[in-house]
Formats: sequence, C-alpha cells, structure tokens
Amino acid sequence: MNIQELFLLALMPVLKTLLIAVVGLYLALDHVSILTAEGRHHLNNLVFYVFFPSLCASGLISSSTETGLFSLWFVPVSILITFLVGSALGWILVKITRTPQHLHGLVIGCCAGGNMGNLPVIIIPAICAEKNNPFGDSSTCSINGMGYVSLSMGIGAIGIWSYVYNIIRAYGKRDDGDVSAYSKLRENNHSETSKRALDSTTQTLLPSSNSKGDEVSAELIYQGSMDETKVSIPTIIEKKVKSLVEYIDLSVLFRPPTVATVIGIIIASISPIQNFMVGSGAPLRFVESSVVLLGEAAIPSMTIIMGANLLKGFKRSGVGIWLLFGIIVVRFVILPIIGVAVITVAKNLGMVGTDPLYHFVLLLQYAVPPAMAIGTITQLFEIGETECSVIMFWNYAVAAVALTFWSTYFMYILS
Repeated sequence: MNIQELFLLALMPVLKTLLIAVVGLYLALDHVSILTAEGRHHLNNLVFYVFFPSLCASGLISSSTETGLFSLWFVPVSILITFLVGSALGWILVKITRTPQHLHGLVIGCCAGGNMGNLPVIIIPAICAEKNNPFGDSSTCSINGMGYVSLSMGIGAIGIWSYVYNIIRAYGKRDDGDVSAYSKLRENNHSETSKRALDSTTQTLLPSSNSKGDEVSAELIYQGSMDETKVSIPTIIEKKVKSLVEYIDLSVLFRPPTVATVIGIIIASISPIQNFMVGSGAPLRFVESSVVLLGEAAIPSMTIIMGANLLKGFKRSGVGIWLLFGIIVVRFVILPIIGVAVITVAKNLGMVGTDPLYHFVLLLQYAVPPAMAIGTITQLFEIGETECSVIMFWNYAVAAVALTFWSTYFMYILS
C-alpha cells in the first residue's frame, strides 16, 4: 500500500466517530429533544453498568483463542507508561494554563487516558480487511489484531476506572468545598491557637494584681505552643495521608468495567472454562453470544453521549484555547514521539517479539485521543460535562488528521 492508500485507510475510522457524534448532537437539540439531560443520564448508566463491561469481557474472551495473553505482557507496561507520562504532562499543563481547580482532574485524565477501545477496534479490522495490508493474511491479521486490541482495551479500562475516575472525583470534591479532615482540624487548631494568643496578649496589656500568676500562665501557654510546634510535622504528614485516602475510592476496583475485565482475563486464561463457553460446540456458547451482542452497543452509545453533551458545551464552556491546544499537543505530538522511542527500544531488547501488527497496536496506544469513558465519568459525577465534551470534540476533530498521519507513519516504518 502506498502512502495515499494508508492515509485514506486510517482516516475512515475517525470520520465514522465524528459522524456518530454529530447524530448525538442532533438528538440533543431543543426542537428534537430525544437525548435530554435525563435521557443522557439513563443512557450513561446503561453504558457504565451493561454495555462497556460486556465489551471488555467479550473482546478478551473471544479473541484469546488465537492469541496467548501471557505472551503479551508488554501491553500493560506500555499502557502504564502512557498513563505516567500523560499524567506528568497534564499536571504541568494545568499549572501553566492556570486551569480552574475542578477541571484539574479532567485535564490530567484526558492527557493520561487514551482511547484504547473503539478507535483501535475500528482501525485494526479495517486495515486487515485490505488485501494488500502490510500485516499479512486478512483473516489471521484480524484475529490476532483483535486479540491485541482487546487486551489493550481491557487494561486501559482498568486504568481509566481506577486512576482517572479517582482523579476526577478527588478534584471535583475539593472544588465543591468538601474540606478534608486535616484541613478542618488545622482550621480548628489555628482558631484555638489564635484565641489563646489573643487572650494572652490582652492579659499582658491589662493591669493585673497578680503579676507572678500571670507570668506562670504565660509560661504555660508558651510551653503549650512549643509542644504544638514539636508535633506539627508528624501530624501534618498523618493528616495528609488520611486526606489522600479519603479522596481515593478503593471501591472503584469493583466497578463493572474492571470486574468484567478481570473475569474476561480469567476465562481467557483457563482453557477448560474457555472451552465450555467459547466455540461452536461449547455448551454455554449462548452466554458469550449474548455478551458480545451487548458489548456492540457500547461504542455508538458513548459516542452519541459525547455528541449530545457538545450542545451545552458550545453555549458555555470553561475550556480556554490554550488549554485545548495543550491537550492536543500532549496527545498528538509528545506522546506519539515518546511511543516511537519506547517501542523502538523494546524491539531492540527483544521484549515485544517480531510481529509488526503487535508493534503497530502498541504504537497506536500513544497516538489516540482521550478515552470516551472519561465523558461517562464526568457525567456520573456531574463535573465538567460540557468542558469534557468540548475537549473531546476538538481532540477527535484533530484526530481525523493527527491519528491518520501517525497510523500512516507507523505502518510505513513497520512495513
């Protein structure tokens, strides 16, 4: 395939995503009023509790028959690198642009959590379907490619629903005035200390008949102050740790998407269970078929919700032009360059095998726009929904060019 064919091939999946988003935008218009705020909330719950978990589980279960999951150990390592680097760049971005406090989690999450699911799920089969694709036989390419993508999607879902979920929740709580126990204790201690100091100052200024008693009282106050100073550092550390634990919701590890991913990995890793559920002769094959059917609704549903949220985002948004530009640069310039360096080093060290399709999927992790699930999280918490939709829209609009360019470049260097 020449450069022009590769470019057109990579462009189609992004255009499909934008078209579905426009459908969601139309359904949310006032004179149509199909996807109202209440309707989006109910659809969002369906995605969170049913569609997206089914997509994660079905992809892992159905694709692992041809691909050994344990041989793909570098997939979670690569995804972890994208989260760490993206988070660091996102933190720098919010400091430079002076982003409002309640949007810090959203910006860091958008820089850290990429779309490991619906775009690769569309891109890989489309590329493999081409007779002259750079990855060999169409059937083998599609089966193996979906195995790689499904594992990436599952691991990415764990990262989104454990890490990004907690970041958005934490910054949202702080902005809503939810003061931590340490802050409250510090305010109380500060008030008490100030009151004592004021009382002692007043006593020294007023005449007293018992000056000796006043001196003893002042000495006791001074000693109390010194004791507070001595224990202040360990107290601060202890309270900060408690404050951090308050903001981290460990129950998120048992959310439907992460539970479904773990179940999918378990079934895919244990052959007797897999043979009992997967395949034309499996006794419980109807279970897998049902889960696959439910999972197919996840991608269009999330994309439609994103498009519907755009309507309010166009009217009012707290996202500045420099913030948008910064997120786009992080996701489509810095991360892909880092990805090329990481995968090149991994290849030279023999850590990722020799399959160019596997290398392509790993590279794609660094060049995708923010995950659609971030919009679901903001909808659940009702924090920055409109800002998230605007960020998503412009990132996916730029992805029509940027992701197409990077996909073309990746296929070119791997072919």
